[in-house]
Amino acid sequence: MCGIVGYVGPGDAVPIILGGLKRLEYRGYDSAGLAVLENAHIELRRGAGKLDQLERLVLERPLSGHVGIGHTRWATHGEPNERNAHPHIGMTGDVVVVHNGIVENFLELRAELQAEGAEFKSDTDTETIVHLLERQLAGGQSLVEAARAAFKLLKGAQAIVAFSRTEPDRLVACRIGNAGGVVLGVGEDEMYVASDIPAILEHTRRLVFLESRQMAMVTADGYSVETLDGKPAELPIQVISWDPVSAEKGEYKHFMQKEIFEQPRALTDTIRGRVDFESRQVYLPDLNLTEDRARSLSKVVTVACGTSYYSGLVGKAIIERIARLPVEVAIGSEFRYADPILDASMAVLAITQSGETVDTLAAMEEAGDKQALVWSIVNAVGSQAMRQADGCIPMHAGPEIGVASTKAFTTSIIDQYLLACSLAQLRGTQDPDTLAAYVDDLARLPDLVGGVLDHDAEYQSLAYELYQYDNFLYLGRGINYPIALEGALKLKELSYIHAEGYPAGEMKHGPIALLDENMPVLAIAIQDGVYDKMISQVEQARARGAVVIAVATGGDKLIADKADHVLYVPPTPALLSPVVNVLPLQLLAYHIAVWRGADVDQPRNLAKSVTVE
Repeated sequence: MCGIVGYVGPGDAVPIILGGLKRLEYRGYDSAGLAVLENAHIELRRGAGKLDQLERLVLERPLSGHVGIGHTRWATHGEPNERNAHPHIGMTGDVVVVHNGIVENFLELRAELQAEGAEFKSDTDTETIVHLLERQLAGGQSLVEAARAAFKLLKGAQAIVAFSRTEPDRLVACRIGNAGGVVLGVGEDEMYVASDIPAILEHTRRLVFLESRQMAMVTADGYSVETLDGKPAELPIQVISWDPVSAEKGEYKHFMQKEIFEQPRALTDTIRGRVDFESRQVYLPDLNLTEDRARSLSKVVTVACGTSYYSGLVGKAIIERIARLPVEVAIGSEFRYADPILDASMAVLAITQSGETVDTLAAMEEAGDKQALVWSIVNAVGSQAMRQADGCIPMHAGPEIGVASTKAFTTSIIDQYLLACSLAQLRGTQDPDTLAAYVDDLARLPDLVGGVLDHDAEYQSLAYELYQYDNFLYLGRGINYPIALEGALKLKELSYIHAEGYPAGEMKHGPIALLDENMPVLAIAIQDGVYDKMISQVEQARARGAVVIAVATGGDKLIADKADHVLYVPPTPALLSPVVNVLPLQLLAYHIAVWRGADVDQPRNLAKSVTVE
């Protein structure tokens, strides 16, 4: 959970940056730092811990300047300490960088740079960006030219802001993929850069939102934007209302739309601080789990309601595959009435976005009474489910205002993936190479998710063709069967269309009787171990006149001949595929609801948190 603030103008950058970081502190609190250009020299202040540590350093050793950048960090590479805190400065002292995201190829880049003589002072992936910039600047390139060349070498989703001592009047900002936003704030003879609107809203309402693979050169007089290929890009200035609700929506029409598009960053934030991609180790300190306790576990029972229940079904497949530990998934509202068989050898995992869902809390209480180990996966820090548990995994999804859950669903799946890897480490149930591969797969996930979201216009167009239907059938198999359930739930919640999710192999055992030209069928038919079976279900649905929409692996030509509409997703590691495959279903449900004129953020009869039985 990282936050970025930058300033260039006649004012003192330090209080502006500190004030902006204060508004973003919820995005990162294991270290913080800032850099300003003072008397032609880059001055750094960095400290481990929360922002007040940085504020204390600035009081003890004051600094000021008209150009500066700041950062609050939640670690992905390297321990949360001063040497790993941002900003990072190069060997020559000429260039400094702050960064959100994960440089997927940082080990490869670091080895190359070290072979050329670069000396690394930190354990972070971010420092590779600094050295890449220095290498280009040493060749006589301008900061913009150096940034364009360096940033094109990075794999994965990134948000980067940098400045150079040799060009003291400007910042360079870049967004690659969807690791986080990059917002330019247009002031009067001054400019701001931030990762989130609240950081700079007190200074200006005139904002510019960079798109993927765009880079901005920012001076006090204004800004210019170009693609990483050097082509000019014209971006509109958007005026944001001072109204807090409108301000939080930013460039989006609805909170739900915003939250769908925040998922690459939410997933990055969920991975941050828990995964060391160099050692391939997962750390879940809030789980309070020892190796002996992990080895003594005989079973995990997941309890949840609604969307969280479907997340638990995905998590069951993940935990059983990676940790080799049996998992049972129970609906929270039914759990305590079933007189569940629990003992001290079992763990009960409660998944609840709000942490206040009454049925899930009651299930946790039942588990505690029967001496089971109680864990929770919760988005609301300090909630009852977090306090009541023996250990927890915070979602780090960030605020979710839309009633229909999106990013809390996908981040809770990844929390369970991290739990599975941690259990496998502690229990020794996977060989190191296999476990390392599971961990490595996580680094690619935010970029894969961002790639799906880049095709939003296709979903909007398809939704227009589908929004007048009254019934839908969603089909999936294996780990993607719960995604069919979740897709159907989203359509029901948002558009009030009747929809059912079904295991595809069960279609001929009843639901096939419903199929005709008035019943669209959405099939999750990616190229996995059950692909041939899904193709068979698609053919059966088409033979009965149903309109078939397929979620399919990019490049699959066979499915294009079988389905009426194809929504392509990138090839994704099998256990992470549900996170990618649910995105088309979220977008389709959202756009269908918009076409039908429904209240997307506050669907009728629904509440964000069900606090009564």
